Amino acid sequence: QVQLVESGGGLVQPGGSLGLSCAASGTILEIYNMGWYRQAPGKQRELVATVTRDGTIDYADSVKGRVTISRDNAKSTLYLQMNSLKPEDTAVYYCNAYILRTILPRGPYEYWGQGTQVTISS
Repeated sequence: QVQLVESGGGLVQPGGSLGLSCAASGTILEIYNMGWYRQAPGKQRELVATVTRDGTIDYADSVKGRVTISRDNAKSTLYLQMNSLKPEDTAVYYCNAYILRTILPRGPYEYWGQGTQVTISS
């Protein structure tokens, strides 16, 4: 089995900062693209940022300059550092990864974390 477990969500005042982590574990041979997505109440899930295994990064226009995505391949962990947070950043943040498994069928398969709530409010 493969699991993605997010941590680090919470309540932050506008203008504040927050860091999220996503740890992948289980029958993992290799992790390809990883990313953060978010879903606000009443809205569709949207891309926040993605990073390939070799470090190529893409950000949504709405977060460029305020957010930094990174990954530690040795620890199978994805990070998201968010600064200058706005009320419109309030959402459930999900970790996403494409994973090649050690067991058959190997994949790669797409996995999602359970989500972590980020609330920006004074």
